[in-house]
Amino acid sequence: MKKGLFALLLAVVAMAVWSCSRKPHAHLTVAQLPDTLIVGTLYSPISYFYYKEDTMGYEYERVCNFAEEKGIATRFVVANNMDAMIAMLDSGIVDVIAYEVPITAEFRERVLSCGTENITHQILVQPRSDTMITDVTQLVGRDVYVEKNSKYEARLRNLDDEVGGGIKIHTIDEDSLITDDLVEMVAEGKLPLTVVDSDIARLNRTYYSNIDISLEVSFPQRAAWAVKKGNQWLADSITQWSKGEQQRPAYKLLLKRYFELSKMGFTEADDVMTVAMVSENLRKGFISQYDDLFRHHAALIGWDWRILAAQAWVESKFNNDVVSWAGARGLMQLMPRTAKAYGLTQEEITDPDKNIGAAVQSIRDLDRSLSKYVADPAERLNFIIAAYNSGIGHIYDAMALARKYGKNPAVWYGNVEEAVLWKSNPEFYNDEVCRFGYFRGRQTVNYVREVNRYYALYKSHIAK
Repeated sequence: MKKGLFALLLAVVAMAVWSCSRKPHAHLTVAQLPDTLIVGTLYSPISYFYYKEDTMGYEYERVCNFAEEKGIATRFVVANNMDAMIAMLDSGIVDVIAYEVPITAEFRERVLSCGTENITHQILVQPRSDTMITDVTQLVGRDVYVEKNSKYEARLRNLDDEVGGGIKIHTIDEDSLITDDLVEMVAEGKLPLTVVDSDIARLNRTYYSNIDISLEVSFPQRAAWAVKKGNQWLADSITQWSKGEQQRPAYKLLLKRYFELSKMGFTEADDVMTVAMVSENLRKGFISQYDDLFRHHAALIGWDWRILAAQAWVESKFNNDVVSWAGARGLMQLMPRTAKAYGLTQEEITDPDKNIGAAVQSIRDLDRSLSKYVADPAERLNFIIAAYNSGIGHIYDAMALARKYGKNPAVWYGNVEEAVLWKSNPEFYNDEVCRFGYFRGRQTVNYVREVNRYYALYKSHIAK
């Protein structure tokens, strides 16, 4: 099979179904696990998503760990919503739901909860400062913004009654905005306060270090995985496994990866230090110690080497030893699966020459794939840079969304760029034209802008 991006994409993504291994499926029998456990889930930044052609997600990795310990395979089926997912469980299409199903009277009638109970609260998200709100009574007279008709609005209205009134509750009813967007707006100072679930707050804290998520504003909310009623033996097997899960190193690594490690890559102090270093280099007439490697490999695909240098700067700040939260490594931040697809061993990923070489092969394949849809080479450059960051599947989805909703699918800025942002909203990533589900598009939008910004800077200082 031909190595490279397209083969990698086909190997990783089969619409909404993915297996951890290739063992055949056997139907469930009492007290016996199947050869292949069919798992229902939903796209989300916590449960299941695709990132740079890899399948990821906290719940996805947990259930894969369960299957690995039990010596069975898994196959995933992604539903569009909770009701559809439970319907698949009822009909036997899936064996288990690896998603946080609320433990309430309503859901107890429909499913059998299993595994570790996840306890969450609704949390006040506020900017970190010396005058933060530390008690719900201090919300009186304050402006709080939440999604219209959401559970957060309902809780705030109840809380307003509990404190005697005075909380200024503002509801936002825009199709393109979701809870994560409100957290981002608080982090950027565009909104003063919002309320989200604690697991969403913890995840967003890895993107925005300037927010505080310490104040609980609701009673505990319990949720867990679920199996079909009557499959008590399967529920017991999962629950028994989960009792020891929290003691396993793999579980601690998952918590760190999804809820602790910064998704932004570098701290403000790092940026200040490295920007000063690059500024000094530019004054001396070079970009980095890897300029010759960038020149050599860029020539193989007819690129301006300064584009590669700009990508490497945004990816790693020219730090060959950096490892991202998702496991990407080296100057060009190659994911292990991508590196393997282009012939690199795990040891070779951090070899600067081989790392850049594999990245250039990936760029070459992205260019070939996208040239069928974006004819203008200058315009296509933005698409290639975006696809390098997100994985080409999400860019194909964004192009399809742009086409469907009246934007130009062959133009990045103001068109496909905007559609990429839509892919964090279930209204859009569950659209029939999308094949690759949820994606936090803000990262890719910022990535394209940053690469272009540094490319322009390098062109103004360093000759080609």
